[in-house]
Amino acid sequence: MEDADFSDDFCAFIQASVPAVEAAELLLCVAARPEVWWDRAQPGAERHLETLAAAGLVELGADGRFRYRAPPEPLAGHVRTLGRAYEERPVTLIRMIYALRDTKIKTFAEAFKLRKR
Repeated sequence: MEDADFSDDFCAFIQASVPAVEAAELLLCVAARPEVWWDRAQPGAERHLETLAAAGLVELGADGRFRYRAPPEPLAGHVRTLGRAYEERPVTLIRMIYALRDTKIKTFAEAFKLRKR
């Protein structure tokens, strides 16, 4: 895996759809077995399901369970890249997830800064 695999599009996907390392692990777990309906009691599931569902990555069942929803390209490619990064460059991936999260927090905080006139 090369640095080029961490493209702007992939980083945007992470920022929008994978808010934490725990969410990445959950996504990779369910993507590995797309035929399985998972219970919301899975570790980290409840905290991240709405984000993953909003991104079109998981399907929420009426019975409270969920499963991976194979997304169209380029999302499917981003999930594959996420899996490769998790296996081959986990430290880089973890740092990126936290850096992108901090960017969101910083942007939010800057919206409330008082500006001098």
